[in-house]
Amino acid sequence: MPKYSSSEIRNMALVGAGGSGKTTILEEMLLAAGAIGRAGRVEDGNTIGDYEDLEKEFHHSLDSALVHFDFGGAHFNVLDTPGVPDFLGRTFTALSAVETVVVVVDAAAGIETVTRRVMKAAKDHGRPRMILVNKIDNASGLDTLVSDLQETFGGVCRPINLPTDGGKAVIDCLQTTDGASDLGDIASFHTGIVDQIVETDEALMEQYLEQGEVSPEQLKDPFKAALRQGHLIPICFASARESVGIKEFMQIVADLCPNPAEGNPLTLAFTTNGEPTTMTLDCDSAKPALAHVFRVTSDPYVGKLCVFRVHHGEIGAGDQLQIDDVSRPVRIAHVFKLQGKSHTEADRIIAGDIGAVAKVEELSFGSIMHAAAVGDAPRLQCPPTPKPMFGLAIEGTSKGAETKMGEALSKLVAEDPSLEIERVKATGETVMRGLGEQHLRIKLRLLKDRYGVEVSTRPPRVAYKETITAKAEGHHRHKKQTGGAGQFGEVYLRVEPIDSRSEGADEAVNGLIFEDATFGGSIPRQFMPAVEKGIRRVMHEGAIAGYPLQDIKVSVYDGKHHPVDSKEVAFMAAGRKAFVDAVQKAKPVLLEPFVDLEITVPASFIGDISSDMSGRRGRIQGTEMLAGDQAVIRAEAPLSELMSYASQLKSITGGAGSYAMEYSHDERTPPNVQAEVIKAYKPKDDD
Repeated sequence: MPKYSSSEIRNMALVGAGGSGKTTILEEMLLAAGAIGRAGRVEDGNTIGDYEDLEKEFHHSLDSALVHFDFGGAHFNVLDTPGVPDFLGRTFTALSAVETVVVVVDAAAGIETVTRRVMKAAKDHGRPRMILVNKIDNASGLDTLVSDLQETFGGVCRPINLPTDGGKAVIDCLQTTDGASDLGDIASFHTGIVDQIVETDEALMEQYLEQGEVSPEQLKDPFKAALRQGHLIPICFASARESVGIKEFMQIVADLCPNPAEGNPLTLAFTTNGEPTTMTLDCDSAKPALAHVFRVTSDPYVGKLCVFRVHHGEIGAGDQLQIDDVSRPVRIAHVFKLQGKSHTEADRIIAGDIGAVAKVEELSFGSIMHAAAVGDAPRLQCPPTPKPMFGLAIEGTSKGAETKMGEALSKLVAEDPSLEIERVKATGETVMRGLGEQHLRIKLRLLKDRYGVEVSTRPPRVAYKETITAKAEGHHRHKKQTGGAGQFGEVYLRVEPIDSRSEGADEAVNGLIFEDATFGGSIPRQFMPAVEKGIRRVMHEGAIAGYPLQDIKVSVYDGKHHPVDSKEVAFMAAGRKAFVDAVQKAKPVLLEPFVDLEITVPASFIGDISSDMSGRRGRIQGTEMLAGDQAVIRAEAPLSELMSYASQLKSITGGAGSYAMEYSHDERTPPNVQAEVIKAYKPKDDD
């Protein structure tokens, strides 16, 4: 058994923009705790957090790294997460494993696009947040940065300590009112954070108003309550490279941040007898074991390694656990505690703790391990990962590469929930989709370096979708006579568009609502599934241009059958062609994906960016001025026009711009584009 209890555990994730110093902070935390004898440097490639060869080459994190140590009477589990936009999928998956999210801000760079995204993701997921302003030794205008943080994220952002002596030290302002700081009078900052804390406790606030002060011990529980409620976001200051403020930050986490039993609990969703059910996962060692997998990686020595967070009970070597809704239990041979790439075998992983298990092939990202039955299809309600939007069509450079490519791609997808592999039947392409150009470039390197698979790449064809804009009817009679028993089936149906956001749209399965509106046995009941199968085949393959259909209601209202010649294959063909007939009459359109863009550039480039976006059929939604003569431009544009946007933005701004994009919605393509795509489509008749 470990030497610590669940109440002593502090789970936290370091998140924030690339270059803000998260990995350096992690090194200094390990050094302060005595877990390492010397702090590594990112540029030297010898840090605990960035241990993969590609991370050392690119000098930034590509995946989350887990470490643990003891400090200040607490056991820390710390996740160092990527800050480059292309790898934020790994950052978001870490949020479900921790109670506290620490957003690291570069004192000189200030609030960046990634800062906004991770603050929003943590808030949406109900995770308590802290802000750690790093690199204070080389920064000026820290008072302006505090004002910017409060203006952007609300007055709930309150300093808990302050830089002093020109950024060479920090001074507490929660328990202290005397002393000098680089930002001014400590007493005013003390009043600000205490006012914010006591607002969560009516009795304490009354005492505070009457007596003018409360003891530090009285503030502990209200502090944690304010964190949980999002009523307080403490701001800490540090300079990791100079070892300034790191120990003070760690002690704040140990003393005031929630342990697993005090944090905001997660929710497990599952079905019982077909009915949706949820269960709150409070940290309880007495309950049967339950954990979720939030990270999957391949270790060259132990193979597939799955990192998990325990919510209930304990997990140890020799335990028999069920995975998801599979009733057959799996034996856990070993459990580990991770220290970057190193793993140490542990006896038990207790409730609230984070551990790893190796070589359990049944596990995958999001898997639920449990000792007692929890219903069907159990899934943790986690923050959604960014939708993969950037795509490359890939093809093996040799027959041997093609043979190995499928298995290698499956392993990469199992590790990264923001990576998708799509085999587009309409185009015959295998398309790898990720969060950006760099994301896919790294995956292609892994294919080559780790699995020995070399591929060629090219821009994929646009992932259009088809839909209809009007009601229509369709009909087809399928009749074949080749000697002996023949084939006969006749189907009449109606189609109409549905709004995916309207009431009743949740009845749709893969974009289709299917209704049997026949009466009198015109189509015998046993053949109706075949009709639906034929229709769903068209939904997948497309009716006008070879792309998937969506948001359609189909009502089969009549038909004919033959007592001898009617077969499932006949009604499947009749349903398919009747559906195509109806779609072609229902004013079909092509849809293309649009994305939301957030572009951060020096203010002098606003005009150039707006002009370029207009040429890409984009629409500017708004512009916000930031500190340091920076601006954020929000826009929406078709994904097809952004395939080379990274290089274009670099060209326009001289490398001073950055952007992030997320899927927004689908829109109709221009008529000329639709006509060209439909003209190029050559449907196959496989009857």
